[in-house]
Amino acid sequence: MSRLILITQGDPGGIGPEAALRAYLAYRPQRAVFVGDINVIKYAMRLINANLRIHTVENPSDGIFDGTTLNLVNVTVAGQYEKRMPTKEGGLLSGRCIEKAVELILSGEGEALVTAPISKEALKLAGIPYPGHTEMLAALTHTENFAMMLVGGSLRVMLVTIHEALSNVPHLITKDRVLKTLILANTAGYMLGIDSPKIAVSALNPHAGEAGLFGREEIVEIVPAIEEAARMGIAATGPFPADTLFYKAYRGQVDIVVAMYHDQGLIPLKMAAFESGVNITVGLPIIRTSPDHGTAYDIAYNLKSAVNPQSMCEAMRLAETLRPYAPINLYD
Repeated sequence: MSRLILITQGDPGGIGPEAALRAYLAYRPQRAVFVGDINVIKYAMRLINANLRIHTVENPSDGIFDGTTLNLVNVTVAGQYEKRMPTKEGGLLSGRCIEKAVELILSGEGEALVTAPISKEALKLAGIPYPGHTEMLAALTHTENFAMMLVGGSLRVMLVTIHEALSNVPHLITKDRVLKTLILANTAGYMLGIDSPKIAVSALNPHAGEAGLFGREEIVEIVPAIEEAARMGIAATGPFPADTLFYKAYRGQVDIVVAMYHDQGLIPLKMAAFESGVNITVGLPIIRTSPDHGTAYDIAYNLKSAVNPQSMCEAMRLAETLRPYAPINLYD
């Protein structure tokens, strides 16, 4: 039997509901249940002329999986959701959909999670104290060691730091943090079907620090982490200057790149696979994927700017096919 995936609708003011519905119609996952507000879903269905019957359920396993039915766990909050902008109500609904989906999966009512885009600003307006999906999911699943991996085309990129101010990044590049990321990257390779992935580590500084002339993070923190990972049997090499490393990765010479910070890793990936990139949270006790794009308020609910569902389709495909991840003691 195919894996049962739960799909959160994302921010109701953005493209999440439309992207999720278009992907559902295009990809046709065998067993999927939406988690969202029935009125938002109905509006998005009318917008794209989706010929589906809505079947509301409390338990996803009670869904009707016949290809013509959209199964839905209905989640609502008080107030109106404004379109094409972040709002407190939209943030509250986004957060509650995520909470409900995680609760269902942890109770056995689902086997994987696909999350449509949310707004960090809307979460803040709603008083939800997380900078994004990744950190919220880690808290909800009581996960301490986790990392964000982006997959797009020939590139697979994992980040040592995620949603951090650039000024904070150098202080966060520690041997321990880099080593944990390398271990998780090795696990991510397994999840993707690569049993012994070749992992290349990016430097933080230009020219990999030029032997300390441009910074000592490579010498003091990154190299010791790579050496420790190698002693654990992980095929990690580096650190390499980022301006040349991604060219090698794009040509398939390495399996996974470990980048030091958000934009260092995601600019090349989005350049290569903007419409098909997928975000995987590695380290959680559940499978979670999402499209690698945001709420795109500027094109939401506008048929003249029809949403491309390719990234969401890829997120659904990976949610169905990734190998399950079993949490491990990082230092066994």
